[in-house]
Amino acid sequence: MKLFITRIVLKLERFRQWLIAQLMFGFLNFLKIFPADGAISFADWLTRKIGPHTPRHKLMLFNLRNAFPEKSDAEIEAIAVASWGNMGRLAAEYVFLDRLFDYDYYRPEPGRVEVSGIPIFMELRDNPRPFIVFTAHTGNFELLPVAGAAFGLQVTVLFRPPNNPYVAQKIFDFRSARMGKLVPSHAGSSFALARQLEAGQGVGVLVDQKFRKGLKTKFFGLNVKTNPLLPKLVRQFNCDVYPARCIRLPGNRYRLEIELKLEMPRDEKGNLDVTATAQMLNDKVESWVREYPAQWLWYHDRWKVKHEILN
Repeated sequence: MKLFITRIVLKLERFRQWLIAQLMFGFLNFLKIFPADGAISFADWLTRKIGPHTPRHKLMLFNLRNAFPEKSDAEIEAIAVASWGNMGRLAAEYVFLDRLFDYDYYRPEPGRVEVSGIPIFMELRDNPRPFIVFTAHTGNFELLPVAGAAFGLQVTVLFRPPNNPYVAQKIFDFRSARMGKLVPSHAGSSFALARQLEAGQGVGVLVDQKFRKGLKTKFFGLNVKTNPLLPKLVRQFNCDVYPARCIRLPGNRYRLEIELKLEMPRDEKGNLDVTATAQMLNDKVESWVREYPAQWLWYHDRWKVKHEILN
């Protein structure tokens, strides 16, 4: 009897996930009917209306108040609502990702996408070696690997698949066709990235995700656990590390920035300081988020407080 009930529960859960995936795909297919600018702006408007009425809004407000204790309640609410709009835009932009990246080095007039740090792209392409590019959930971070592929960079991107298996497969297929080689985040992903670096290629990682058993660090002055993967890869391969981000500009435009390589912190013996490196990554991401707070995904449970807030 217990086995029968378990099977029913599992089937109902799979059906729920399938239904959510179909609703999501239906909405995105609906957006395809409209021009990119109109669809993206509509998704922004819609999520600004719906997001504040969801349980996650409480988590966003809590995170923002702790990150910016100097800001008023009105300022916090405005950033949270704008962050919902950013999420809506990110979803809609999946539909038009092929058309959004229109950067052309030889075109004099600006397009939808502008790129800062072109010499770094070119140098990495023309002088192959192991390197790591890291970013955060700011702006449309999905455009960064698209830009890398457009510049001819061989970068293997680590990503965390959505929990919904139907959505995960669709997104994986979509990303693979546009972003080069992908490595889903799981127990063996570190070995896959290590093989790429060993082969003299680059990898790309997001560094602002919650990590249950990570290094003890600070983010906005609060305790967080940070994934030690990037520092350990740097220690093993002594590779260069480059920060990169996407910034949303007015008029549905974007600026992609790759910055100069970072100088890695080392101990008195000259060995890489893994914890200090993890903290340096957090400090870099924090500086980005402070500059454009509405463009970060505040609904992430970066400080592991969701259980207390939503229950």
